[in-house]
Amino acid sequence: MGPHPAVAAIRLAVRRVLHDVLTEHTERVARLSHAGSSPRSEAARSDASPAARAEAHRTSPGAHRSARTGRPETSAASSLPRPSTSSPGRLPGLPVGTPAPLVLVACSGGADSMALASALAFEAPKLSVRAGGVTVDHGLQDGSDLRAAEVASRLAAMGLDPVEAVSVRVGRGGGPEAAARDARYAALDDAAERHGAAAVLLGHTRDDQAETVLLGLARGSGIRSLSGMAAVSGAQGRYRRPFLQLDRQTARKACLVQSLPVWDDPHNADPAYTRSRLRHEGLPALEKALGKGVVEALARTAQLSRDDADALDTWAADAAASVRDEAGQLDCAKLYALPPAVRRRVLRRAVIDAGAPAGSLFARHVEEVDRLITGWRGQGAINLPGRVEARRQSGRLVIRQG
Repeated sequence: MGPHPAVAAIRLAVRRVLHDVLTEHTERVARLSHAGSSPRSEAARSDASPAARAEAHRTSPGAHRSARTGRPETSAASSLPRPSTSSPGRLPGLPVGTPAPLVLVACSGGADSMALASALAFEAPKLSVRAGGVTVDHGLQDGSDLRAAEVASRLAAMGLDPVEAVSVRVGRGGGPEAAARDARYAALDDAAERHGAAAVLLGHTRDDQAETVLLGLARGSGIRSLSGMAAVSGAQGRYRRPFLQLDRQTARKACLVQSLPVWDDPHNADPAYTRSRLRHEGLPALEKALGKGVVEALARTAQLSRDDADALDTWAADAAASVRDEAGQLDCAKLYALPPAVRRRVLRRAVIDAGAPAGSLFARHVEEVDRLITGWRGQGAINLPGRVEARRQSGRLVIRQG
Protein backbone atom coordinates (compact mmCIF):
# COMPACT_ATOMS: atom_id res chain seq x y z
CA MET A 1 0.00 0.00 0.00
CA GLY A 2 1.41 3.35 -1.06
CA PRO A 3 1.48 6.61 0.88
CA HIS A 4 -1.58 8.75 1.42
CA PRO A 5 -2.45 10.75 -1.76
CA ALA A 6 -1.55 14.04 -0.05
CA VAL A 7 1.85 12.67 0.98
CA ALA A 8 2.42 11.25 -2.49
CA ALA A 9 1.57 14.63 -4.05
CA ILE A 10 4.01 16.64 -1.95
CA ARG A 11 6.78 14.10 -2.45
CA LEU A 12 6.30 14.10 -6.21
CA ALA A 13 6.44 17.90 -6.31
CA VAL A 14 9.70 17.91 -4.34
CA ARG A 15 11.18 15.08 -6.39
CA ARG A 16 10.65 17.06 -9.59
CA VAL A 17 12.46 20.06 -8.15
CA LEU A 18 15.35 17.91 -6.89
CA HIS A 19 15.68 16.40 -10.36
CA ASP A 20 16.06 19.92 -11.79
CA VAL A 21 18.62 20.88 -9.15
CA LEU A 22 20.63 17.73 -9.85
CA THR A 23 20.53 18.28 -13.59
CA GLU A 24 21.74 21.86 -13.20
CA HIS A 25 24.44 20.75 -10.77
CA THR A 26 25.68 18.08 -13.21
CA GLU A 27 25.75 20.58 -16.09
CA ARG A 28 27.59 23.14 -13.97
CA VAL A 29 30.24 20.65 -12.91
CA ALA A 30 30.67 19.62 -16.55
CA ARG A 31 31.15 23.25 -17.61
CA LEU A 32 33.72 23.80 -14.86
CA SER A 33 35.57 20.66 -15.87
CA HIS A 34 35.66 21.71 -19.52
CA ALA A 35 36.84 25.16 -18.49
CA GLY A 36 39.72 23.59 -16.59
CA SER A 37 38.47 24.44 -13.10
CA SER A 38 38.79 21.70 -10.53
CA PRO A 39 35.46 20.59 -9.07
CA ARG A 40 37.27 19.97 -5.80
CA SER A 41 38.50 23.57 -5.69
CA GLU A 42 35.02 24.76 -6.61
CA ALA A 43 33.57 22.80 -3.70
CA ALA A 44 36.22 24.25 -1.40
CA ARG A 45 34.90 27.71 -2.14
CA SER A 46 32.03 26.94 0.22
CA ASP A 47 34.52 27.52 3.03
CA ALA A 48 35.29 31.03 1.82
CA SER A 49 33.57 34.18 2.98
CA PRO A 50 30.05 34.91 1.67
CA ALA A 51 31.36 37.83 -0.36
CA ALA A 52 34.12 35.73 -1.91
CA ARG A 53 31.71 32.91 -2.75
CA ALA A 54 29.26 35.35 -4.27
CA GLU A 55 31.99 36.88 -6.45
CA ALA A 56 33.25 33.45 -7.47
CA HIS A 57 29.75 32.36 -8.41
CA ARG A 58 29.10 35.59 -10.30
CA THR A 59 32.19 35.19 -12.47
CA SER A 60 32.03 31.42 -12.98
CA PRO A 61 31.04 30.06 -16.41
CA GLY A 62 27.30 30.07 -16.86
CA ALA A 63 26.64 32.12 -13.75
CA HIS A 64 24.25 34.36 -15.65
CA ARG A 65 22.30 31.55 -17.27
CA SER A 66 18.54 32.19 -17.11
CA ALA A 67 16.78 30.22 -14.38
CA ARG A 68 14.50 27.52 -15.72
CA THR A 69 10.88 27.36 -14.69
CA GLY A 70 10.93 23.58 -14.49
CA ARG A 71 10.90 20.69 -16.94
CA PRO A 72 9.06 17.37 -17.24
CA GLU A 73 10.28 14.91 -14.67
CA THR A 74 11.18 12.30 -17.30
CA SER A 75 13.54 14.59 -19.21
CA ALA A 76 15.21 15.75 -15.98
CA ALA A 77 15.61 12.26 -14.59
CA SER A 78 16.95 10.79 -17.83
CA SER A 79 20.14 12.86 -17.63
CA LEU A 80 20.83 12.12 -13.96
CA PRO A 81 23.37 9.61 -12.68
CA ARG A 82 21.89 6.82 -10.60
CA PRO A 83 21.86 7.45 -6.84
CA SER A 84 24.88 6.04 -5.07
CA THR A 85 24.39 3.45 -2.37
CA SER A 86 28.02 3.30 -1.33
CA SER A 87 28.85 6.99 -1.17
CA PRO A 88 25.77 9.10 -0.34
CA GLY A 89 27.77 12.32 -0.23
CA ARG A 90 28.89 12.11 -3.87
CA LEU A 91 27.13 11.57 -7.16
CA PRO A 92 28.52 8.70 -9.26
CA GLY A 93 29.77 9.68 -12.67
CA LEU A 94 31.20 12.97 -11.40
CA PRO A 95 34.87 13.61 -10.56
CA VAL A 96 36.09 12.33 -7.21
CA GLY A 97 35.87 15.10 -4.64
CA THR A 98 32.74 16.64 -6.19
CA PRO A 99 30.09 16.83 -3.48
CA ALA A 100 26.41 16.33 -4.15
CA PRO A 101 24.42 19.58 -4.10
CA LEU A 102 22.95 20.84 -0.86
CA VAL A 103 19.28 21.85 -0.81
CA LEU A 104 17.89 23.80 2.14
CA VAL A 105 14.26 24.10 3.16
CA ALA A 106 12.99 27.33 4.71
CA CYS A 107 10.67 26.21 7.50
CA SER A 108 8.52 28.36 9.78
CA GLY A 109 6.93 25.38 11.53
CA GLY A 110 3.62 25.92 9.73
CA ALA A 111 1.83 23.17 7.81
CA ASP A 112 3.10 24.19 4.36
CA SER A 113 6.78 24.32 5.26
CA MET A 114 6.66 21.29 7.58
CA ALA A 115 5.10 19.23 4.77
CA LEU A 116 7.85 20.52 2.48
CA ALA A 117 10.57 19.61 4.97
CA SER A 118 9.21 16.09 5.41
CA ALA A 119 9.07 15.54 1.65
CA LEU A 120 12.64 16.83 1.24
CA ALA A 121 13.88 14.57 4.05
CA PHE A 122 12.24 11.59 2.33
CA GLU A 123 13.27 12.29 -1.27
CA ALA A 124 16.78 13.73 -0.90
CA PRO A 125 18.56 10.52 0.24
CA LYS A 126 17.01 8.59 -2.65
CA LEU A 127 18.68 10.99 -5.09
CA SER A 128 21.96 11.41 -3.17
CA VAL A 129 21.15 15.05 -2.46
CA ARG A 130 22.27 16.63 0.78
CA ALA A 131 19.35 18.26 2.60
CA GLY A 132 19.30 20.86 5.37
CA GLY A 133 16.92 23.35 6.90
CA VAL A 134 16.73 26.95 8.10
CA THR A 135 14.11 28.56 10.32
CA VAL A 136 14.03 32.32 10.78
CA ASP A 137 13.11 33.98 14.08
CA HIS A 138 11.68 37.41 13.29
CA GLY A 139 11.51 38.33 16.97
CA LEU A 140 8.00 39.75 16.57
CA GLN A 141 6.29 37.59 19.20
CA ASP A 142 7.04 36.56 22.75
CA GLY A 143 8.82 33.22 22.85
CA SER A 144 9.67 33.28 19.15
CA ASP A 145 13.26 32.24 19.90
CA LEU A 146 12.07 29.13 21.75
CA ARG A 147 9.69 28.29 18.92
CA ALA A 148 12.48 28.64 16.34
CA ALA A 149 14.69 26.34 18.38
CA GLU A 150 11.87 23.79 18.53
CA VAL A 151 11.38 23.92 14.75
CA ALA A 152 15.12 23.44 14.25
CA SER A 153 15.01 20.42 16.54
CA ARG A 154 12.17 18.90 14.50
CA LEU A 155 14.08 19.42 11.28
CA ALA A 156 17.16 17.73 12.74
CA ALA A 157 14.99 14.83 13.91
CA MET A 158 13.91 14.35 10.28
CA GLY A 159 17.55 13.77 9.38
CA LEU A 160 18.21 17.17 7.81
CA ASP A 161 21.76 18.47 8.17
CA PRO A 162 22.82 21.26 8.46
CA VAL A 163 19.97 22.81 10.43
CA GLU A 164 19.99 26.23 12.02
CA ALA A 165 17.71 28.84 13.57
CA VAL A 166 18.56 32.39 12.51
CA SER A 167 17.44 35.51 14.36
CA VAL A 168 16.80 38.70 12.40
CA ARG A 169 15.92 42.29 13.19
CA VAL A 170 12.85 43.45 11.27
CA GLY A 171 12.92 47.07 10.13
CA ARG A 172 10.02 49.34 9.25
CA GLY A 173 10.55 50.05 5.57
CA GLY A 174 7.55 49.33 3.34
CA GLY A 175 5.27 48.26 6.19
CA PRO A 176 5.48 45.33 8.62
CA GLU A 177 4.79 42.57 6.10
CA ALA A 178 7.33 43.83 3.56
CA ALA A 179 9.94 44.50 6.26
CA ALA A 180 9.58 40.98 7.67
CA ARG A 181 9.83 39.50 4.19
CA ASP A 182 12.98 41.50 3.39
CA ALA A 183 14.63 40.42 6.65
CA ARG A 184 13.66 36.78 6.05
CA TYR A 185 15.05 36.62 2.52
CA ALA A 186 18.26 38.36 3.59
CA ALA A 187 18.73 35.67 6.26
CA LEU A 188 17.99 32.87 3.79
CA ASP A 189 20.41 34.35 1.26
CA ASP A 190 23.11 34.50 3.92
CA ALA A 191 22.46 30.91 5.02
CA ALA A 192 22.58 29.67 1.44
CA GLU A 193 25.89 31.46 0.87
CA ARG A 194 27.46 30.19 4.09
CA HIS A 195 26.49 26.59 3.43
CA GLY A 196 27.06 26.69 -0.32
CA ALA A 197 23.48 25.58 -1.00
CA ALA A 198 22.39 25.01 -4.58
CA ALA A 199 18.75 25.83 -3.79
CA VAL A 200 16.37 26.90 -1.04
CA LEU A 201 12.88 25.41 -1.07
CA LEU A 202 9.92 27.60 -0.09
CA GLY A 203 6.49 26.30 0.91
CA HIS A 204 4.25 28.73 -1.00
CA THR A 205 1.09 26.99 -2.22
CA ARG A 206 -1.49 27.66 -4.93
CA ASP A 207 -3.54 29.54 -2.31
CA ASP A 208 -0.60 31.85 -1.61
CA GLN A 209 -0.28 32.41 -5.35
CA ALA A 210 -3.95 33.39 -5.64
CA GLU A 211 -3.56 35.87 -2.77
CA THR A 212 -0.48 37.37 -4.41
CA VAL A 213 -2.33 37.86 -7.70
CA LEU A 214 -5.21 39.64 -5.94
CA LEU A 215 -2.80 41.89 -4.04
CA GLY A 216 -1.11 42.79 -7.33
CA LEU A 217 -4.48 43.51 -8.91
CA ALA A 218 -5.41 45.81 -6.01
CA ARG A 219 -2.15 47.77 -6.47
CA GLY A 220 -2.80 48.20 -10.20
CA SER A 221 0.84 47.38 -10.87
CA GLY A 222 0.41 45.74 -14.27
CA ILE A 223 0.88 42.30 -15.75
CA ARG A 224 4.18 41.54 -14.00
CA SER A 225 2.50 41.99 -10.63
CA LEU A 226 -0.36 39.73 -11.74
CA SER A 227 2.15 37.01 -12.57
CA GLY A 228 2.55 36.30 -8.87
CA MET A 229 5.42 34.20 -7.56
CA ALA A 230 7.73 32.33 -9.92
CA ALA A 231 8.43 28.64 -9.46
CA VAL A 232 12.13 29.57 -9.73
CA SER A 233 13.46 32.95 -8.59
CA GLY A 234 16.41 34.67 -6.96
CA ALA A 235 20.04 34.88 -7.96
CA GLN A 236 20.98 31.92 -10.18
CA GLY A 237 17.54 30.41 -9.52
CA ARG A 238 18.22 29.92 -5.82
CA TYR A 239 14.61 29.85 -4.62
CA ARG A 240 12.31 27.00 -5.67
CA ARG A 241 8.59 26.72 -4.92
CA PRO A 242 7.52 23.09 -5.43
CA PHE A 243 3.96 23.56 -4.10
CA LEU A 244 2.62 26.27 -6.40
CA GLN A 245 0.36 23.70 -8.07
CA LEU A 246 -0.84 22.24 -4.74
CA ASP A 247 -3.46 23.72 -2.44
CA ARG A 248 -2.95 24.54 1.21
CA GLN A 249 -5.23 21.73 2.35
CA THR A 250 -3.03 19.11 0.66
CA ALA A 251 -0.02 20.25 2.67
CA ARG A 252 -2.02 20.33 5.90
CA LYS A 253 -3.45 16.86 5.23
CA ALA A 254 0.06 15.52 4.58
CA CYS A 255 1.14 16.79 8.00
CA LEU A 256 -1.92 15.27 9.65
CA VAL A 257 -1.49 11.76 8.24
CA GLN A 258 2.24 11.81 9.07
CA SER A 259 1.56 13.10 12.61
CA LEU A 260 3.76 16.11 12.02
CA PRO A 261 3.21 18.84 14.63
CA VAL A 262 2.55 22.23 13.07
CA TRP A 263 2.44 25.78 14.39
CA ASP A 264 -0.21 28.21 13.19
CA ASP A 265 1.25 31.71 13.23
CA PRO A 266 -1.31 34.03 14.88
CA HIS A 267 -0.21 36.78 12.48
CA ASN A 268 -1.82 34.76 9.68
CA ALA A 269 -5.20 35.33 11.33
CA ASP A 270 -4.59 38.92 12.43
CA PRO A 271 -6.85 41.33 10.47
CA ALA A 272 -4.25 44.05 10.92
CA TYR A 273 -2.33 42.43 8.05
CA THR A 274 -3.57 42.86 4.48
CA ARG A 275 -2.85 39.30 3.39
CA SER A 276 -4.64 37.94 6.44
CA ARG A 277 -7.78 39.95 5.62
CA LEU A 278 -7.62 38.77 2.04
CA ARG A 279 -7.21 35.14 3.13
CA HIS A 280 -10.03 35.07 5.66
CA GLU A 281 -12.44 37.63 4.21
CA GLY A 282 -11.62 38.53 0.61
CA LEU A 283 -11.15 35.12 -1.02
CA PRO A 284 -14.10 33.49 0.80
CA ALA A 285 -16.29 36.39 -0.36
CA LEU A 286 -15.14 35.93 -3.95
CA GLU A 287 -15.84 32.21 -3.83
CA LYS A 288 -19.27 32.86 -2.37
CA ALA A 289 -20.08 35.34 -5.15
CA LEU A 290 -18.40 33.55 -8.07
CA GLY A 291 -18.42 29.93 -7.00
CA LYS A 292 -15.63 27.45 -6.31
CA GLY A 293 -12.57 27.46 -8.50
CA VAL A 294 -11.50 31.07 -7.90
CA VAL A 295 -8.15 30.04 -6.41
CA GLU A 296 -7.36 27.74 -9.33
CA ALA A 297 -8.38 30.43 -11.84
CA LEU A 298 -6.18 33.04 -10.16
CA ALA A 299 -3.20 30.68 -10.12
CA ARG A 300 -3.77 29.98 -13.83
CA THR A 301 -3.94 33.73 -14.45
CA ALA A 302 -0.57 34.08 -12.72
CA GLN A 303 1.08 31.60 -15.08
CA LEU A 304 -0.46 33.13 -18.20
CA SER A 305 0.52 36.62 -17.04
CA ARG A 306 4.07 35.46 -16.35
CA ASP A 307 4.41 34.01 -19.84
CA ASP A 308 3.15 37.26 -21.39
CA ALA A 309 5.34 39.43 -19.14
CA ASP A 310 8.44 37.36 -19.95
CA ALA A 311 7.77 37.74 -23.68
CA LEU A 312 7.28 41.51 -23.36
CA ASP A 313 10.44 41.85 -21.25
CA THR A 314 12.43 40.03 -23.93
CA TRP A 315 10.96 42.29 -26.62
CA ALA A 316 11.79 45.38 -24.56
CA ALA A 317 15.37 44.22 -23.96
CA ASP A 318 15.86 43.80 -27.70
CA ALA A 319 14.24 47.18 -28.44
CA ALA A 320 16.22 49.14 -25.86
CA ALA A 321 19.32 49.47 -28.03
CA SER A 322 17.36 50.42 -31.15
CA VAL A 323 15.79 53.54 -29.59
CA ARG A 324 19.10 55.22 -28.77
CA ASP A 325 21.01 57.61 -31.00
CA GLU A 326 24.73 57.61 -31.76
CA ALA A 327 25.44 59.35 -28.45
CA GLY A 328 23.46 56.77 -26.49
CA GLN A 329 20.54 59.12 -25.75
CA LEU A 330 16.95 57.88 -25.87
CA ASP A 331 15.24 59.12 -29.04
CA CYS A 332 11.67 60.23 -28.29
CA ALA A 333 10.42 59.59 -31.83
CA LYS A 334 11.74 56.03 -31.80
CA LEU A 335 10.27 55.46 -28.34
CA TYR A 336 6.90 56.77 -29.51
CA ALA A 337 6.88 54.17 -32.31
CA LEU A 338 7.09 51.27 -29.84
CA PRO A 339 3.95 49.54 -28.53
CA PRO A 340 3.05 51.12 -25.14
CA ALA A 341 3.73 47.93 -23.13
CA VAL A 342 7.20 47.63 -24.65
CA ARG A 343 7.98 51.36 -24.36
CA ARG A 344 7.07 51.47 -20.66
CA ARG A 345 9.38 48.55 -19.99
CA VAL A 346 12.23 50.29 -21.78
CA LEU A 347 11.59 53.44 -19.74
CA ARG A 348 11.40 51.56 -16.46
CA ARG A 349 14.72 49.86 -17.13
CA ALA A 350 16.34 53.16 -18.10
CA VAL A 351 15.16 54.81 -14.88
CA ILE A 352 16.44 51.91 -12.75
CA ASP A 353 19.77 51.97 -14.59
CA ALA A 354 20.02 55.67 -13.74
CA GLY A 355 19.83 54.86 -10.02
CA ALA A 356 16.17 54.58 -9.01
CA PRO A 357 15.49 51.71 -6.56
CA ALA A 358 13.36 49.11 -8.34
CA GLY A 359 11.21 48.52 -5.25
CA SER A 360 10.30 52.20 -5.02
CA LEU A 361 9.52 52.70 -8.70
CA PHE A 362 5.78 52.29 -9.28
CA ALA A 363 3.57 52.25 -12.37
CA ARG A 364 2.54 55.88 -11.79
CA HIS A 365 6.18 56.98 -12.00
CA VAL A 366 6.70 55.24 -15.31
CA GLU A 367 3.41 56.67 -16.63
CA GLU A 368 4.62 60.20 -15.86
CA VAL A 369 7.85 59.57 -17.76
CA ASP A 370 5.85 58.04 -20.60
CA ARG A 371 3.86 61.29 -20.93
CA LEU A 372 7.10 63.03 -21.86
CA ILE A 373 6.95 60.85 -24.97
CA THR A 374 3.24 60.59 -25.72
CA GLY A 375 1.80 63.79 -24.23
CA TRP A 376 4.57 66.33 -24.65
CA ARG A 377 3.34 69.89 -23.96
CA GLY A 378 6.55 71.47 -22.73
CA GLN A 379 6.26 70.13 -19.17
CA GLY A 380 9.28 70.20 -16.89
CA ALA A 381 11.39 67.46 -15.38
CA ILE A 382 9.81 64.46 -13.62
CA ASN A 383 11.24 63.74 -10.17
CA LEU A 384 11.63 60.02 -9.50
CA PRO A 385 12.76 57.84 -6.56
CA GLY A 386 16.49 57.75 -5.87
CA ARG A 387 16.94 61.45 -6.77
CA VAL A 388 16.56 60.53 -10.44
CA GLU A 389 14.95 62.98 -12.84
CA ALA A 390 13.67 62.61 -16.39
CA ARG A 391 13.28 65.49 -18.82
CA ARG A 392 12.78 65.95 -22.54
CA GLN A 393 15.42 67.98 -24.36
CA SER A 394 15.67 68.53 -28.12
CA GLY A 395 13.75 65.39 -28.96
CA ARG A 396 15.76 63.26 -26.54
CA LEU A 397 14.74 61.79 -23.20
CA VAL A 398 17.41 62.53 -20.60
CA ILE A 399 17.30 60.43 -17.43
CA ARG A 400 19.94 61.07 -14.81
CA GLN A 401 20.54 61.14 -11.08
CA GLY A 402 20.89 64.30 -9.05
